[in-house]
Amino acid sequence: MDLFLDRLESPIGTILLITDGEALRALDFIDFEPRMHRFLDLRYGPQPLRKNPETLGIKRRLEQYFGGDLTSLNDISIRTEGTAFQQQVWAELLKIPAGATITYGELAKRIGRPTASRAVGLANGSNPIAIVVPCHRLIGSTGALTGYGGGIERKRWLLHHEAAHA
Repeated sequence: MDLFLDRLESPIGTILLITDGEALRALDFIDFEPRMHRFLDLRYGPQPLRKNPETLGIKRRLEQYFGGDLTSLNDISIRTEGTAFQQQVWAELLKIPAGATITYGELAKRIGRPTASRAVGLANGSNPIAIVVPCHRLIGSTGALTGYGGGIERKRWLLHHEAAHA
């Protein structure tokens, strides 16, 4: 499989986009590029990332999202590797509406595993497609912003952005 890399400047920093020519495989921030490469090596084996001038309209949709159109991400084709549990958590994340948040415990209940909030947190933290698979919409049981792979300030920005445009 060929993997392609492109970059997008955004209000919260440079975003790295990895596609396979048909779907988005990973989205991370440039300051976490080594982490992204470890994920790609683990899931797809070491291979060069080629430059792709056509990112399946993903850049345009992300620009629309940052411009306030929160529905622009809905039609992005995504495909990534993960355990069955991770896939279940990531699928449930896609059901959280923009502008809304839920707790890790609530997501655990939604997938029928009410005592698995820590496991949900680990799966959430392993999400390779930030923003599009909205792991930033999970919060702690007290309502506090808890860990985010891109950093708490980015999580705060994304949640404020979505609240302002929802």
